[in-house]
Amino acid sequence: MTLNLPWEQTEIQIALPDNCGTVVLEPNEVPVCSDANGAVYEALFSGGWDEFIKAPGKLLVIVNDGTRPTPTRTVLEILADELDAAGAEFIVATGVHRAPTETELEYIFGSTLERFRSCISAHNARTDETFVIGTTSRGTEVKLNSKVRQAERVLIIGSVEPHYFAGYTGGRKGLLPGVAAYSTIEQNHKLALSPRAQTLALHGNPVHEDMLEACRLIDKNVLTIMTVLDRNQNLYGVTAGGLEDAFDAAVQKADEVFVVPLKQQADAVIACAKYPMDIDLYQSQKAIENAKLALKSGGTLILVSACRDGIGEDTFRDLLASCPSPEAVYSKIEAGYRLGYHKAAKIAEICSKANVAAFTGLDSDVLKSVFINPVENLQQTVDELISVNQGNTKFLLAVMPDASVTVPHLQNS
Repeated sequence: MTLNLPWEQTEIQIALPDNCGTVVLEPNEVPVCSDANGAVYEALFSGGWDEFIKAPGKLLVIVNDGTRPTPTRTVLEILADELDAAGAEFIVATGVHRAPTETELEYIFGSTLERFRSCISAHNARTDETFVIGTTSRGTEVKLNSKVRQAERVLIIGSVEPHYFAGYTGGRKGLLPGVAAYSTIEQNHKLALSPRAQTLALHGNPVHEDMLEACRLIDKNVLTIMTVLDRNQNLYGVTAGGLEDAFDAAVQKADEVFVVPLKQQADAVIACAKYPMDIDLYQSQKAIENAKLALKSGGTLILVSACRDGIGEDTFRDLLASCPSPEAVYSKIEAGYRLGYHKAAKIAEICSKANVAAFTGLDSDVLKSVFINPVENLQQTVDELISVNQGNTKFLLAVMPDASVTVPHLQNS
């Protein structure tokens, strides 16, 4: 048996013995959306678009950065004339991540890039001017990019997929963390240390609820367009309207695609972070989080990700590298939280319960410093894993070609 695995924007292959118990976990197959233009306008018609786009006042459009598969360019190409006529200004919601490269801007804006280039900026959580709109009941002081204050109308274009501590991406995340100040993001993301901050969890999830509360403080005319992609990153569904209503409707569509039934947990999991979510280890960790749901305690997890930009945020790497063991990470976090520590806590958790390895573009020493075993030759490592378990007739290998958004759901759980 030969399996094709995503690697950057191409594929690599691994060969498996025909007698190796293998299950491939990937997003469910759903009907293809054959008319993107019609789907977008149908959603907008019921979501209040006509009233919104004709309303007076400055229009700010918030779009995702280039590390998300959001079909922003598709939506913008459909709405370009109306947005241009409205004098729209655009801001890329980077959160705490870097500004998009030229290639990523082309990926985000497609054929509209040159048309809107002079109106595009990228949020910088550390240096951009921000304004305070209030404080949530959990103590998060909500500071947003001043471009939000300067606008009378705000359009958020996003996509909804499972997220390992916010429950799902999309909706409120366009504002927080998208265009929020560093301190605001840090305060909110500290809540990710809660055991209730999990994939698919919304009710009782402190991160999600804090984000929602923050968004409710905004006294603006806000409209959102939420998209859901299929397993091939083609458009599956579109919702539009108020921030919460459009998000909730998109969550239902996202579950149809990304929540995958699993009969039993596997002894080993190969988890791929698919482009563009393979940008760095910080983002690729989302693939690890979903993969652990399919893995038996004490099993082996192999991450496959190019990590094109390296490690990502230094904070979580520095914390892990400063600790002698995964267990020691928690003590340091308790001594004082910094943004990125939630990511370190998640990695420490899985590394204390499983053998975690990774086939990446990172140096071996970098991986070892975060308790991950480097894989130099993926085929050889897989062969050795199967050989060691050849006496185990019940051995099961799970392969997740798009682990960043595939959520295994154990059927008897």
